[in-house]
Amino acid sequence: MLSIFKSIPTHMDYKGQKLAEQIFQGIILFSAVIGFIYGLIIQQFGWTVYIVLGGFTVACVLTLPPWPMYRKTPLSWQPALPETSGETSQKPQESLKKKKHK
Repeated sequence: MLSIFKSIPTHMDYKGQKLAEQIFQGIILFSAVIGFIYGLIIQQFGWTVYIVLGGFTVACVLTLPPWPMYRKTPLSWQPALPETSGETSQKPQESLKKKKHK
């Protein structure tokens, strides 16, 4: 049973996060404008709130789960750097101090 949950992807790449944020903000803004206009026309603030809450719900369903469209560009990690000698493994401040004292 736990293997089913482990197979579910739980990550987004950076471009996917940016896309999700843009979609979320766009839906919230669109629903706020539509809700405000509709509430103004019928003179009911309650409908404005309902429309904005509906937009928030739609935005959450579309952007919170890591849908495949948010995982299209995975990061290519840098290869590991080769080990170097002890002289270059010192911190930059330590090497500067040694140079000044010589």
